[in-house]
Amino acid sequence: MLKYAAALIAAPLAVTASIPATAQQSPSASLNAISTHLRAMTTMTANFSQTDRSGQLLTGQLIIKQPGRIRFQYQKEANLLIVGDGKALTLIDYEVNQVQRWPIKNSPLGALLNPERDLSKYGRLIPTRNPDVLSVEVQDPKRPEYGIITMVFTKTAGAPGGLRLDGWVSLDSKNNRTSIRLTDQKFGVPVANSRFNWTDPRRNRRGRR
Repeated sequence: MLKYAAALIAAPLAVTASIPATAQQSPSASLNAISTHLRAMTTMTANFSQTDRSGQLLTGQLIIKQPGRIRFQYQKEANLLIVGDGKALTLIDYEVNQVQRWPIKNSPLGALLNPERDLSKYGRLIPTRNPDVLSVEVQDPKRPEYGIITMVFTKTAGAPGGLRLDGWVSLDSKNNRTSIRLTDQKFGVPVANSRFNWTDPRRNRRGRR
């Protein structure tokens, strides 16, 4: 189970790769709009479905609190948790009592969890068929080992910066691809910092979450 989730954070929503483009706003304006959204999105909760390259599907709840905090609460059967505390991403597999950690900046998710990141330096707009859908691929050209993330946004009135994050695909340096799709997004909801705490199964063999 651990290796499937690791591709998510140690590493494009691949709905745009082969779609012909129509007239849209300029790439710089679109990147600015995405940056504005990420800065304005203080908190977000959503349901997620995660699919890896083998087709395995996992579901759960996603919680984001900027800057840097994220929680993937997987379905109970997965016995798995991913938490970002602002500095590091921690993957906890309660089935085998194993823990892995990565600096957020070394992960594709760094583009999502660092709202001050300059997308004009790292981002490339991907053409889409729908002018209301924006897709951006983010990669640090000096650190290809950090992987690639392609995020997909839909223009939505009332959402932070007028955009709604609908999902992303992360691709790590070994070409392990993981797709995340979001539903029931809610923005600006109260989220306590304690939601990003976790129980270390190496100390508590009962594996509580």
